[in-house]
Amino acid sequence: MSLDTQTCYSALAARDPRFDGVFFVGVSTTGIYCRPVCPARTPARERCAFFTRAAEAEKAGYRACFRCRPEVAPGQASVDSIPELVKKAVHRIEAGFLNDHSLEDLSRSVGVSSRHLRRAMESQIGVSPAELAQSRRLALAKQLLQDTSLPLTDVAFASGFRSLRRFNATFLERFGRAPSVVRKTHGEASSSALTVRLDYRPPFDWDSLLRFLRGRAIPGVETVSSDEYRRTVEIEGTSGELTVRHAPDRSSLVASVSLSLAPKLPDVVLRLRALFDLDAQPERIASHLEEDDLLRPIVMARPGLRVPGAFDGFELAVRAVLGQQVSVSAATTLSGRLAERFGRDVPGTGRLFPLASRLASSPVEEIRAIGLPGRRAETLRALALAVTRGDLDIEGDSGPGSLTDSLLAIPGIGPWTAQYIVLRVLRWPDAFPAGDLAIRKVLGVRSASQAEERAEAWRPWRAYAVLHLWTSLSQGG
Repeated sequence: MSLDTQTCYSALAARDPRFDGVFFVGVSTTGIYCRPVCPARTPARERCAFFTRAAEAEKAGYRACFRCRPEVAPGQASVDSIPELVKKAVHRIEAGFLNDHSLEDLSRSVGVSSRHLRRAMESQIGVSPAELAQSRRLALAKQLLQDTSLPLTDVAFASGFRSLRRFNATFLERFGRAPSVVRKTHGEASSSALTVRLDYRPPFDWDSLLRFLRGRAIPGVETVSSDEYRRTVEIEGTSGELTVRHAPDRSSLVASVSLSLAPKLPDVVLRLRALFDLDAQPERIASHLEEDDLLRPIVMARPGLRVPGAFDGFELAVRAVLGQQVSVSAATTLSGRLAERFGRDVPGTGRLFPLASRLASSPVEEIRAIGLPGRRAETLRALALAVTRGDLDIEGDSGPGSLTDSLLAIPGIGPWTAQYIVLRVLRWPDAFPAGDLAIRKVLGVRSASQAEERAEAWRPWRAYAVLHLWTSLSQGG
């Protein structure tokens, strides 16, 4: 991606938060790269080099700033125009795939040769798969050293290194100081939890986001209060609990994660960023939607509204099916019954949502017993079977078109359910459930096709327009 250097320098000089995470600046006289919101004195223009990604700055020989901390910057939004192949590979690398698998495994998983994947990534984002993976490992390690008191060995393994010796050597080479030195200088000795800071671009409507999640929280699995989100999770057999709170003074969320989840921390971070839509560019979205007379007052009232994502794609898809033709509260009750009957307990924390394999192996009559019509129970089992067999990729690697087609192929899943899943699981910014009755009523149209036509001007941010309308209807203004 090419960068307009004059725009970047102007944003840097103004410390404009709208550009946080959109680019990074390397300073030739210090060898350091920073976020555009770094509080350090602005360097002269001729000393600056601009990069789209942190990994590109590192490849060019720059070291991450310990003051503005590039490793916690917001990421690029999902609307970014890079090829689907590269998106899939980047998503898997950022989730920690290369920590446990080879480049050949990654290449096979996206359907190309390792040589082709390397060339595609270097062409589109400026770094190879190995370079991006190493950048993410070191970024997470730096964050854990500065924000927690985890032992160095735990930091090494949680960030994806398989050898403490290799971790020490690589960290020293990249940052010019040993991990132990960073820990002494920056570590928070009083902290005993695995704490992760997740920055966003303001404004951020935390209250509305929590309110949306609270109304849909799965009993026993999720607990949402007025200022905190808490849940049990399981990732590839590793389970634990996490809690998320808001730190508005730092424009970030702070997640406390069970130590048992340390081996899956890169994936946990990626899922939390998706759940809370932390990579959105709210001012860009708001300025576009405010051009519409209907949306303008609604958007101006909540400029930091986000599209709630999903921590687990299968869980969200099940929740969407349970919500067909019933109220939000009724669907929440049913989801709690499903978790109680088919999930399992995590000692001392809560209950895990049932795995797809558990529902796939259960008789339809047993699923129906939670209070479902027979056909909806059949739909749930068909959904679980499709995920278990690998016929349905619902964890974020699919494009919106292919995921929609796969969902519609399952008996009992129609356009509204498919679009709702795409909107929340993929966080596709242009997802639009045109058949939604409330949306059609607000727009004053009778059909889905008329709704599509009316919403055409909202592209590519129709998902955000939908959330604004739903929020306005539920909160009375």
